[in-house]
Amino acid sequence: MVNRTDNNTKISVKNLNLYYGENHALKDINMDIYENTVTALIGPSGCGKSTFLKTLNRMNDLVENVRITGDIMLEQENIYDEKIDTTVLREHVGMVFQQPNPFPMSIYDNIAYGPRVHGIRDRKKLDQIVEESLRGAAIFDEVKDRLKKSALGLSGGQQQRICIARALAVKPSVLLMDEPTSALDPISTAKIEELMEELKKQYTIVIVTHNMQQALRVSDYTAFFLTGEMVEYADTETLFSYPQDKRTEDYITGRFG
Repeated sequence: MVNRTDNNTKISVKNLNLYYGENHALKDINMDIYENTVTALIGPSGCGKSTFLKTLNRMNDLVENVRITGDIMLEQENIYDEKIDTTVLREHVGMVFQQPNPFPMSIYDNIAYGPRVHGIRDRKKLDQIVEESLRGAAIFDEVKDRLKKSALGLSGGQQQRICIARALAVKPSVLLMDEPTSALDPISTAKIEELMEELKKQYTIVIVTHNMQQALRVSDYTAFFLTGEMVEYADTETLFSYPQDKRTEDYITGRFG
């Protein structure tokens, strides 16, 4: 297990269980996620990693018949406290999905959308947020001359970076990424991976990936999930080089999954 003496835990998960009706989908998850790191969640399809990712910004609240027990502390505040405003929570904990999903509007309006929802109307301020967010997602130079054009006219890899910029525009502190490169070609994937390295200087990133090479390349910590359990969690190099659990070893050496 991860053993750290410094005190820079961003998210602390305690005794988390999630049920879809009678189905016990996440079983007693305990882990700390550290600030300014990339944490990868790996495991076979259907093992609970995306379900777990969505508990971190309460996206599972939108699913019928879900019951969640346990605590998730984000900077000392339990995000499952009934006083928590989920809209505000999702500002702090942004999400990027597997399929790029820009809105059917201009590139500028995609990025300005969140800030406008939060009441920012000043054009100069919006211009600044749009440029900063696009630069943060390493795509400003590619799109600066076509901000008024539809985001849907961009390539898949560019669209995904627009979605990252859109998430950055509301100034989150945590960025969740659910297989953000699985629909992309190798060159676009490499750009997103480079971007993660840059983004973790300012954000805490949690990524679900099916690609173990990607986990090795981009993450500082890795958690291995299997049938709703978190089997093992360690710094990435240790988990891949010296797995403590036979099931982890079997998965990363390709014996199953």
